Amino acid sequence: MEVIKTSIEGVVIIEPRIFKDARGYFFESFSQKEFDEKVRPIHFVQDNESKSSYGVMRGLHFQRPPYTQSKLVRCVRGRVLDVAVDIRKGSPTYGQHVAVELSEENHRQFFIPRGFAHGFAVLSETAVFQYKCDNFYAPQADGGISILDTGLGIDWHLPQEAALLSEKDTRHPLLSDFDTPFDINDNLYPEFKQ
Repeated sequence: MEVIKTSIEGVVIIEPRIFKDARGYFFESFSQKEFDEKVRPIHFVQDNESKSSYGVMRGLHFQRPPYTQSKLVRCVRGRVLDVAVDIRKGSPTYGQHVAVELSEENHRQFFIPRGFAHGFAVLSETAVFQYKCDNFYAPQADGGISILDTGLGIDWHLPQEAALLSEKDTRHPLLSDFDTPFDINDNLYPEFKQ
């Protein structure tokens, strides 16, 4: 796998080696050994999948400590714009984001570390989205910032009138009104020696 660094340290795009022939293709979608060596030591404990139609926007979500999560995400059908926003107080990239298109054609994956809010917008007729998490879902720790916060400067590649949000996602605060539970100096991975 090739690891592509982004403008925010720790947030990376992963491109697998794809073997194609007349029968189709094959690739290794995850290797614990290679991920630990090339990205960071991690232990994923939960896999999730969602199916959404065009215009659906999910996010920008995170879990509060001590239930915070890293995510390794990919789109196995269709096409999405996936976004990670740095919400770590004291970070030199606080409030900045990385956006990447994930699709069934490019097979890219996107790693979002702990301390980031995550969301995506569906750009195709439908999309099936999968993600691995390194902590279990904890509903009491749910958090979010508004996916429609224009102050974040995210171009979602969707007309605003096409956006479909859950009621919960319409109630998240703007980043400017948000009191982050993360600090750049926190050890967000206590299970691993830094």
